[in-house]
Amino acid sequence: MASVLALTKSLPQRSLAPGEALITEGDAGGELFVLEHGKLTVERDGVTIATIADPGALIGEMSVLLGVDHSASVRADGPATVRVIEDAVNFLERTPLMALHVATLACERLDRTSALVVQLRKESEASGTEQGLLGRIFSSLTAPAPKGRWAEHE
Repeated sequence: MASVLALTKSLPQRSLAPGEALITEGDAGGELFVLEHGKLTVERDGVTIATIADPGALIGEMSVLLGVDHSASVRADGPATVRVIEDAVNFLERTPLMALHVATLACERLDRTSALVVQLRKESEASGTEQGLLGRIFSSLTAPAPKGRWAEHE
C-alpha cells in the first residue's frame, strides 16, 4: 500500500513555528493534515493526550469523519511541517488508498483502546475497585454510533 506521504506529496505544505496551533479544540473541522516532519502535541480539555512525531501521521481525521468540531487542540512542539488536505471528505472519496489508511488508523486506535479498557477492567475486578468509570468507558465503546455525517447515506 502506498504511504500517506506519497499520496499527499503534491498537496500544499504548511510550516508551523514552535508553539503554533495547527488545530484548536472546538473549532470547525474539514481539513486533514499529514505530518511531514517535526513533533506535535495533542491536548484535550487542557490535558496532553498524545505526542505525534511519526512522518505520515494523520491529524484531524476524527473531525473530518464524524463531521464535528475538533475535539482537541494540536500545537507544534518545535518547528514542524504538515501537508494540508482541504475538503478532506472529497479527497478521501477520490483517493481510496488514503481512505483505507484512515480506516485502518481508526481501527488500530479502537483496538488499542479496547485492549486497554479490558486490561483496566480485569485489574479493577482483581482489586475490587469501583467499576463506575470503567463501566461507562466500556459502554461508550460498545454503544451504537450517534447519527452524524453519514446518517443521510444509511
